[in-house]
Amino acid sequence: MGAQDRNYDVIIIGGGPAGLTAGIYTSRARLNSLLIEKGLTGGQIANAELVENFPGFPEGVGGIELGERMQQQASKYGLQITTAEVTGLELQEGQKVVRTSQGDFTGRAVIIAGGSQFQKLGVPGEEDFTGKGVSYCATCDAPFFTEQSVAVVGGGDAAITEAIYLTKFASRVTVIHRRNQLRATAIMQERAFAEPKIELLWDTTVDAIEGEGFVKRLRLNNVKTGEKSTLEINGVFIAIGFMPDTEYLKGIVPLDVAGHIVTNEKMETEIPGIYAAGDIRSNSGRQAITAAGDGATAAIYAEKYLSEQ
Repeated sequence: MGAQDRNYDVIIIGGGPAGLTAGIYTSRARLNSLLIEKGLTGGQIANAELVENFPGFPEGVGGIELGERMQQQASKYGLQITTAEVTGLELQEGQKVVRTSQGDFTGRAVIIAGGSQFQKLGVPGEEDFTGKGVSYCATCDAPFFTEQSVAVVGGGDAAITEAIYLTKFASRVTVIHRRNQLRATAIMQERAFAEPKIELLWDTTVDAIEGEGFVKRLRLNNVKTGEKSTLEINGVFIAIGFMPDTEYLKGIVPLDVAGHIVTNEKMETEIPGIYAAGDIRSNSGRQAITAAGDGATAAIYAEKYLSEQ
């Protein structure tokens, strides 16, 4: 992409299912479209070994493969993709200026589909041991823990998916959950309870992560009794949810208390020509398929907005 390619009809921020689907729709509508992604296209879905609930794939599909297929489809229709981190968004005389690590880009409409980042526990040792036994992605790091004991912190679908995947490598997987029942869907719970390598620690939180150069143990707290304990461990996978990637949008578009972008059913924000789609918006279904639907909706209404300008 040359330096002169700085002005677009539509700029899409984020290359997950929402952004890529939006790109398929805007490019097919012959709108000059740019997608900006700071990492791998596919977004969080790239961390999934197997996606079993995306329609059209009865045997499931690898997360990386699904992201790559979406990207190929969007590129086929002319979507331009650049790797950069978005640092700001400004409004200038009806135009939207997207500030990035690769310079500024201007769009007549912007679709924000930047997804979310892994939520951190915020306990002593977490930062120090990240990459040294603390991980946020089992499909990325599980092979490092072959025949070792690991823990997973969390109780939702993401945590149980991580735990089940880890049983292929680890000798023992302890799921640590602050409540006394899982939030994961019924089918995921059934799989976890049927897996002999998985143990569940209920009503428990992590006070600290400790080790010598590498993770060796967790300091635990029972939230009901206050009893303190230690769990000897080789690695810990943290799966307690996600934070929307909206720090740079504060004061630009309305956000809810958790930092998600507030939209209507057309994916419109309060600012004409700015849309949000996928996990980054308030009340998202947090699934690849709902993100894709959001992206299509945002693109359809962005096209309508531009044709009326």
